[in-house]
Amino acid sequence: MTTPNPSAASRLPVPTTAEGRAGLGALLDDPGRAVIALDFDGTLAPIVPDPADARALPAAVDALRQLTPIIGIMAVLTGRPALAAVEYASLDQIPGVVVLGHYGRQRWQNGQVETPSAPEGLAVARQRLPEVLTEASAPDGIFIEDKGEALAVHTRRTAEPAVALEQIRPRLLALAAETGLRAEPGRFVIELRPEGADKGIALVALAGGRDTSAVMFGGDDLGDRPAFAAVRRMRESGLPGIAVCSDSAEVADLADEVDLIVDGPEGIAALLAGIAAEIGRRSGARTS
Repeated sequence: MTTPNPSAASRLPVPTTAEGRAGLGALLDDPGRAVIALDFDGTLAPIVPDPADARALPAAVDALRQLTPIIGIMAVLTGRPALAAVEYASLDQIPGVVVLGHYGRQRWQNGQVETPSAPEGLAVARQRLPEVLTEASAPDGIFIEDKGEALAVHTRRTAEPAVALEQIRPRLLALAAETGLRAEPGRFVIELRPEGADKGIALVALAGGRDTSAVMFGGDDLGDRPAFAAVRRMRESGLPGIAVCSDSAEVADLADEVDLIVDGPEGIAALLAGIAAEIGRRSGARTS
């Protein structure tokens, strides 16, 4: 286990909301019963043009390694296949960390993967998607990322990503409706995924069914909105929580939905290191 850096505690940011401050305080007071869940792309890893090139920041991985032994549940909650997140963040080197892939439909822990069967509509959408994009006169640069249990249509590589996204949106919404899938927007992406693939549902399941002291979720994208909303709902039910946003100009409208905004994946890594250091400081104070 890496020894937390005590100086990191001084860099622990203060949430802007009273609810967020209470959530962070409860987490620090009782970390062994807390739940921390984090998105991957844009949160642990910088956004890159090709999703296959994404890698978690070494500082973020080191912070996960520090936190996993002292947090009740330390999880990565991503739209990617669980095994992709494991590989891209070397999570197989962190015993006990939980990876929920495909927006919570898939679970990986200690080398074991649990995956439900994909709905029939996904196979139909996979077959029809190229034709649908042609019908939408999709511009050059659009590419399809097949995640196995979801299909993501990215516009990041086009000349005008936001314009391209709006151009293809109606056709993708229609395809989703016809195949019984959900069409969820993200950062220059629309993703077709099964019903029930939802980070909010996954986060509630992760924190529920146990004596949880606090919950924290960190994300950066429109696809993280259900998890941010889940934090708010759990707070209304009496469970302290904090929602953290990895800042991005592309999704600035998330700012009103969270308690703390940090400076991208580097800020997330620093926050996690600060939490680990503060827990270590408090533990040392109690035993001295």
